[in-house]
Amino acid sequence: MKITEMKANHMTSPLGFDLRNPTFTFQVEESTGSFLKAAQIRVSDTPDMSHVLYDSGLRADISGLGFTPGLALEGGKRYYWTVTAQADDGDSATSALAWFEGGRKEQVWDLPWITSPFQEGSHPVFYSSFDLSCPLEEIASARLYLVGLGLYEAYLNGGKVGEEVLAPFYNDYRYWIQYQTYDAADLLRSGSNTLAVMLGNGWYKGRFCYLNDAQEESIYGDQFLLSAELVVTTKDGQIQRIRTGEDWSCFQGPVQSSNIYDGEVYDAAVSVWNGSELSAEAVQKAVPAFPADPPQGEIVERMSPPLCIHERFQPKLIRTPAGEQVLDFGQELTGWVEFDCAAPKGVQVFLQYGEILQDGCFYRENLRTARAEFTHYSGGKVEHVRPHFTFYGFRYVKVSGIELTEQNLASYRFEACAIYSSLQRTGTIETSDPKLNRLLENTLWGQKGNFLDIPTDCPQRDERLGWTGDAQVFCATACYHMDTAGFYRKYLRDMLYEQRENLGAVPYVVPDVLSVVRRSLGQPDPVFTDSSWGEAGSCAWGDAATIIPWTLYQFYGDRVLLSEQYENMKRWVDFIIYMDETHCDGKRLWTVGFHFADWLALDNPDPESRFGRTDPYYVASVYYLYSSELTAKAAKLLGKEADAAYYAKIADEVRAAIRAEYLTATGRLAIDTQTALVLGLYFDVIPEPFRERAARELHRKLEERGMHLDTGFVGTAYLCKALTKAGLTKDAYDLLFQEDYPGWLYEANMGATTIWERWNSVLPNGKISGTGMNSLNHYAYGAVAEWVYRTVCGIAPDESGVGFKKALLAPVPDRRLEHVSCEYRSASGIYRIGWAYEGDNVRFEVKVPFDCSAHFVAPQGFRLVSVNGVPASDTNGMDLHKGDYVLVAAPAE
Repeated sequence: MKITEMKANHMTSPLGFDLRNPTFTFQVEESTGSFLKAAQIRVSDTPDMSHVLYDSGLRADISGLGFTPGLALEGGKRYYWTVTAQADDGDSATSALAWFEGGRKEQVWDLPWITSPFQEGSHPVFYSSFDLSCPLEEIASARLYLVGLGLYEAYLNGGKVGEEVLAPFYNDYRYWIQYQTYDAADLLRSGSNTLAVMLGNGWYKGRFCYLNDAQEESIYGDQFLLSAELVVTTKDGQIQRIRTGEDWSCFQGPVQSSNIYDGEVYDAAVSVWNGSELSAEAVQKAVPAFPADPPQGEIVERMSPPLCIHERFQPKLIRTPAGEQVLDFGQELTGWVEFDCAAPKGVQVFLQYGEILQDGCFYRENLRTARAEFTHYSGGKVEHVRPHFTFYGFRYVKVSGIELTEQNLASYRFEACAIYSSLQRTGTIETSDPKLNRLLENTLWGQKGNFLDIPTDCPQRDERLGWTGDAQVFCATACYHMDTAGFYRKYLRDMLYEQRENLGAVPYVVPDVLSVVRRSLGQPDPVFTDSSWGEAGSCAWGDAATIIPWTLYQFYGDRVLLSEQYENMKRWVDFIIYMDETHCDGKRLWTVGFHFADWLALDNPDPESRFGRTDPYYVASVYYLYSSELTAKAAKLLGKEADAAYYAKIADEVRAAIRAEYLTATGRLAIDTQTALVLGLYFDVIPEPFRERAARELHRKLEERGMHLDTGFVGTAYLCKALTKAGLTKDAYDLLFQEDYPGWLYEANMGATTIWERWNSVLPNGKISGTGMNSLNHYAYGAVAEWVYRTVCGIAPDESGVGFKKALLAPVPDRRLEHVSCEYRSASGIYRIGWAYEGDNVRFEVKVPFDCSAHFVAPQGFRLVSVNGVPASDTNGMDLHKGDYVLVAAPAE
């Protein structure tokens, strides 16, 4: 037996998070047993576990999906924990040591704030020099607690503190601001030390948000702010503290300007470090830092997973017909480019970032007002060059100021650095079709490129916002691809702050920068009943408050997390009920206000419209039904019986009202669109006696378009799932394999390496279809990968055993694929499922992990004939427990 995947609050060895009452999760592998009989968790404040603070004892109720012992632990202290597990056959093991550590011991951030006296010019660098009060060998720990606004990078004796970038990340700074904790021991030295912090504008005070032609700056604040404490603790308990204050100095640093949209200007001739010492030039021009008032938001321990560089790509040099030097990195990604430069002092190296070439030449008009540039002025010596306080969405980079050739390209060591939140990869799929593989890889890169602390819509133009509609439709796909529990937890915390200010309504974007900018422009508050574009309260977008928490519970099985997010769910449904009962006569229909609904659908006769033809109030009412159902389920699981009964009753009434309003007496939908039928079938709006006819109607509508979809954000998210539910999986495959517009493989054929915002973002002739709203990295339509995991591969969570303690294995093969294989590291362990045709038969290979069970369902039209070489006892399917299986299905007679 081996115990793996030990996490506290869904993080491996977390440092600086709120862990005063952690939830522990773990997995068991390589056991001779099948099920977990009992487990024991021990927590200590010593690495040899000699001083045990908590010992659960062997208990049958401890699950690897989550155990919260109810501890009251301190911040500023490292804790150690082990798991002992015992299987049903007596096999047992004790884990290796794992650790976790919270932030400061003091929960209230009481440290001084400082700012720069410079009103204009380059960004400031703050520093403090100090003498270490003990020998290095006497240090037990050294922790740097720091928050800098807008963005910061910290250096100790010339070495960068930590591997993360773009800290303190992006949340609604009006309500809360995360500080970070770093282990700085390895950067300390005997005697004199210097701690320095560079600041940039970032989301906090730089140009951000598309309102007012994206010209708004200083959205959350107009000052650079810094507050920090370095705590050095000796082995005998002595403490030395170095805090920000009026004894700190600052000078204008090498970053001349920066913001999220436009990039950065960096002058390497402005000296900061000379080896491990501050340069004499920097010290000479330094002035005292000014004391400052704290920012508006509460300073708290972090929730954001680490944000780091994870992958690097080397370029191919292109000389365009216009004579441009363009680097092609072969993959659209989010991050920046780094390189080495030895140009003479003052030489300007100018990088411009773009997603696509046009007529073989560099192009970036679809970025709108975002300049997406990086300017480097050489300092006259060999330098490693990179941005610090911005990021780009790109595949191509145009380089000016230096001459590149095939011969000298390698000497510059250009690399594209992919930056995204540190989330464990959990799902992989490999099929016999290279184009489908490319599509699935594109959905993964759409996630990587847009999971930069928050789930953004796009990473390149003058937007890059946390659109809630995109987040909710892609959530299940995200959970298959990566472990997203901690990532979405932070996003939902931001959402909750916004909901509390909005009668429970969810903003279109989270964090809600739209309302901040609107107020700064002196514009009135939107009215929820208006049908014009507002900033909160749209169906499908707002339903992120219920769909994301419920999806997380299905995938990770963490009831503590569901309990934490129940307030999001309840507030959103209560808002809909308020709109219904206050403005819709309590008809249990949502027929008021602005709704994106089936955004960007292709069925509107007006080609210039971004709205679909499906009645937005039908879509809103269906989501009213769905969110009420989910909230009722969550309430029941959490023991909130009164809430469960109330929301279940609401859901029943909404379903009856939808049927009365939108179905004819003979059961036909009054709305004649693909999306209307998809929602009616998937959400059981259409009663059972009429479902077969509705399925035929949906099939007919697809045939009328040559087996092409015309759905938008809402319809596309459920299209393939609704077809499978209606027994039309072949139609879903037909859509998946469409190679012309509109279709998923059309993008792959056109060379896409991510998912596009529009089905025809690039036309067949290679021309971009428009510049107003046309991102080439927009993951929402990549939600089809969920259906591929669930139906093509055939692995899905079972509600009766969340967290994949129970799985439904129901693959549906199709002759257009010779073979498929999938591995999914679920919250409970690794599942593997694959299938291949063998003549008329299909051979399935399945692995079920320890302490899990699965129900295998033979595909429609097939019967199960053998399991591990033994004739099957049930030709329709069977229950499986831990182990490896080979199942053979033959055509039904």
